[in-house]
Amino acid sequence: MLSFTRRNFDTPDGSGAAPGPSEPLRRKPVVGIALGAGAARGWSHIGVLRELAANGLTPDIIAGTSIGAVVGGCYATNELDALEKWALSLSVRSVLSYLDINLTGSGLIRGTHLAKQLLEGLKDTLIDDLPTRFAAIATEFNTGHEIWLTRGRLVDALQASYALPGIFPPVLIGGRWLVDGALVNPVPVSAARALGARLVIAVNLNSDLFGRGTIIASHGSDEADMKAAAEATVPKPGGFRGIFTREPSLHRQLVGRRGRPGIPTVMIEAFNVMQDRITRARLAGDPPDVLISPRLGSIGWFDFHRAKDAIRIGSEAVERSLDSIEEAVAALSQAPLDGNGYASGK
Repeated sequence: MLSFTRRNFDTPDGSGAAPGPSEPLRRKPVVGIALGAGAARGWSHIGVLRELAANGLTPDIIAGTSIGAVVGGCYATNELDALEKWALSLSVRSVLSYLDINLTGSGLIRGTHLAKQLLEGLKDTLIDDLPTRFAAIATEFNTGHEIWLTRGRLVDALQASYALPGIFPPVLIGGRWLVDGALVNPVPVSAARALGARLVIAVNLNSDLFGRGTIIASHGSDEADMKAAAEATVPKPGGFRGIFTREPSLHRQLVGRRGRPGIPTVMIEAFNVMQDRITRARLAGDPPDVLISPRLGSIGWFDFHRAKDAIRIGSEAVERSLDSIEEAVAALSQAPLDGNGYASGK
């Protein structure tokens, strides 16, 4: 097992041996972690943070988007144990019990049940009082501004960061209506750097979704489309009889039917495509020092009952990245400055 506390942060060569008189102690770099969005796949962030801590590396700065903000916020408040216990207790039925459907507001789910769960552990904790620098990423929906929530009530910031448009209602904070931060910054490397991180470790939850984002160069309607179009022109029966022959529209729109997705599925899959494209572009323009990519392709956005699998996959992803993390830590560790402002021992 690697131990960054022992090997890289207190000796000039990373050997762990006591430094000689001319070998100054090296200062560890300020470590930031960017926890990405991805709904239920975000339980893997728990495994990532656990495995990093087991190897002696704890972040000085946490920037999170959506579920990444939730896990990061609980970690910063020492509530990760409680969050993990709750996540592991979830079943398909209990997940459904948290979906308080709302057909009259600005989101299909009110989110009050989830907010209550967060309030039990975080209560009125302020971001300003956290021992770790923290930012939750949100989006101002009417302007598209990327909002970094770095002060105020932590619970409010987390709710805003995971407010998936159309699913959860926007959250009003400081006079701005905010929604999910994945609209603008799904893996917030830039925020972690801006908050002072010299070494940034990013966790991308959606890198394992193969087959997305390709180009279909030739496509068009076929015989099945022509048949469907012809059937659509046949008039529906009207009057009293028509009440019993039309689809129960509300149910069909929400749940969908065979061969045709419902409204939530369309919204989420469209959001998934957009998030994937934005993530690729932003990571290419501002790459992290280390990218951790849990293999979560088998876990769907709403598979919250599969926390055990997701946590394990997150832990395994860190194990595969330990050599890269160690190299980055060694490369960015610095010798202390002498009285003239120069690195001592050089």
